[in-house]
Amino acid sequence: MHFGLIGLGKMGFNMRERARRAGLEVTGYDRNPDVADVASIHELVEALPTPRVVWVMVPAGEITDAVVKELCDRLSPGDLVIDGGNSRFTEDQRHAAALAEKGIHFVDCGVSGGVWGLQNGYGLMAGGDAEDVKMAMPIFDALRPEGERADSFVHVGGIGAGHYAKMVHNGIEYGLMQSYAEGYQLLAAKDIITDLPGTFRAWQKGTVVRSWLLDLLVKALEEDPGLENIDDYVEDSGEGRWTVEEAIANAVPAPAITAALFARFESREDSSPAMKMVSALRHQFGGHATRPAK
Repeated sequence: MHFGLIGLGKMGFNMRERARRAGLEVTGYDRNPDVADVASIHELVEALPTPRVVWVMVPAGEITDAVVKELCDRLSPGDLVIDGGNSRFTEDQRHAAALAEKGIHFVDCGVSGGVWGLQNGYGLMAGGDAEDVKMAMPIFDALRPEGERADSFVHVGGIGAGHYAKMVHNGIEYGLMQSYAEGYQLLAAKDIITDLPGTFRAWQKGTVVRSWLLDLLVKALEEDPGLENIDDYVEDSGEGRWTVEEAIANAVPAPAITAALFARFESREDSSPAMKMVSALRHQFGGHATRPAK
């Protein structure tokens, strides 16, 4: 199978290589000419056999909009576009409708695996028509880990379902990371703990909390035991916010994910006005001591 891949950044570059190792032919385009196989999207389209399959792996939002718009103008009826970025699921409906006017098919695919995907494979969550998903299955099989397909790939449902599943996946990821981080801080604060990295290392096999995230936590501590080279500012890429918004819209309680998102907001403040107010109120109603501002 021969398909096109637009976006050869941290994820796309490795996805192209993994697909090639699996025997697929991939023509890749990126604005960085040092990694691109062709000089333009037009050249990419011209290089592909029909019906064409083009995987889009660019940042969500305006950049994805621009790529989809150009593909609308350049592809032909019967071609297929797969959005593998982190687009919001509501955008999928809009992109699919625009492409459908030209007879072009659309699949949204949530992709998990990060920079380790080349080595380990990617977890994939697809949304769209069953025939369109079937058309792209050789690509999905090349990208996912070896073993049972159902362990790493799912056709979640209709258009938007793949990105919705990935959104919830990332919301869960927020909560898991926050729990590990809070446990780390608590252990680090206790003087009777004399081997903090070793404690997490000992949890990697046999314990209830073992996971790949825990493995990465241990790796981070091996590289920088006191995390002295890392600032405490934590960004969010959007999916956590969207998960919380969906929880509110559907009246589904999601306190852990919500708290994890708010903790990221708090990490960006040199001084938290909210915590100042909590301290002031404690002093007002209970006479509790306050600390002078730094």
